[in-house]
Amino acid sequence: MTGIVSLTPRGTPGVLGAAPGVTEDAEAYAAVGGYRETTAAAELLAGIDAAGLRGRGGAGSPTAAELRAVRDAGDRHTVVVANGQEGEPGSVKDRWLLRARPHLVLDGLLRAAEITGARRGAVYLSDAAAGERVRRALAERPPRLPVEVVETRYAHVAGEESAVVSAVVRRGNGGPALAAAEPPSPHGEGVGGAPTLVANVETLARIALLAARPDGGRHTARSTLVTLAGGGADPLLAEVPYGCTLRTLARAQGTPEPAGALVGGRFGGLIGPHFLDLALGPDTLAAAGTELGCGAIRFLGPEECPVSLASAVVAHLAAESARRCGGCVAGTGAIRDDVGSLTTGTAAPGLVSRLHRRATALPGRGDCGLLDAAVRTAGSLLRAFPHLVRSHLDAPCPACPAPAGPLTVAVPRVAGRPVHRPCSAPCPG
Repeated sequence: MTGIVSLTPRGTPGVLGAAPGVTEDAEAYAAVGGYRETTAAAELLAGIDAAGLRGRGGAGSPTAAELRAVRDAGDRHTVVVANGQEGEPGSVKDRWLLRARPHLVLDGLLRAAEITGARRGAVYLSDAAAGERVRRALAERPPRLPVEVVETRYAHVAGEESAVVSAVVRRGNGGPALAAAEPPSPHGEGVGGAPTLVANVETLARIALLAARPDGGRHTARSTLVTLAGGGADPLLAEVPYGCTLRTLARAQGTPEPAGALVGGRFGGLIGPHFLDLALGPDTLAAAGTELGCGAIRFLGPEECPVSLASAVVAHLAAESARRCGGCVAGTGAIRDDVGSLTTGTAAPGLVSRLHRRATALPGRGDCGLLDAAVRTAGSLLRAFPHLVRSHLDAPCPACPAPAGPLTVAVPRVAGRPVHRPCSAPCPG
């Protein structure tokens, strides 16, 4: 069972709320400050900029810049989309937010619509339980602009911006959501050709917090939801401040002495144990050659083999290929086979050199980031654990016959019955 915990300082605004195990209804959300008309759009945008809020969907782009780009495109048909598709199997934060705090996300969507001048909104997802909670929230408090719920089939790449735009246009019908080759930026040409903001649901939740508590902007922007898993312990959804070390997170999750970690889901790559005292944050992680991504972190237990984990990851990515571009199909398949051969003791001569060449030649060859994720995983294995790669070339690994463990994390249980439990804090956190 996936647990929930806050590691942020007591009294600081956060997105977990007072009762994370139940769906928050409109009355309960309003009782803690939700939907209040306290901040003008221009003032809120300035506050988002000053706080340094970044997107929580994976790329980590500055949120204020994204909002301005859509606003400045200037179109009466502008659209704001809350992206809750969450294709990363090691992440649960977005589905939990939509199931437990749909009004927080919708409040943030409405604030983003005010800033950008949008006349229409959409909540995009592939989780049926989340869709039911969002529809209930919309019925409880009808928004001042039309907001539709668009459900799509689950796919690893379905949350990519161009896939989101195409799925919203089709309203979830007509096949899986797929990324487009060299799409125009949705900021200028998105849903129906109109300027479109595609924002992760946690990003929107934090916009709502900033609107309710402008004085807590720094804390709101410098804390984040992470999904912690691996090491044989139960998974954990945690809200944590930037600056918290990976070792601290491992202890909170129940893996006190990890042998390394897979950071940022499939896009951050593997790190060795010498990076566990690294402080969490976009800049510090980037300097170490990794990234927070969607906030999924999988720790390696002392007896787990990172080669086995890397093999499981690239096999998953190869299976999730949309099979629309040859570079992705051939590249992910080749990386899967090469890394997999290390786990079975059948690696061919020159494997390490071949993986290094692919790490240089393949990035950017696919329509979306799937191929890049496979390349990064394999390349990070070579950088973080070169001695283990060499030992796998010399003899079969006794730990590798055991599977790496599930890559998928279950969403924390959220009771569907809305309850009214106001907290004492004067904010929706």
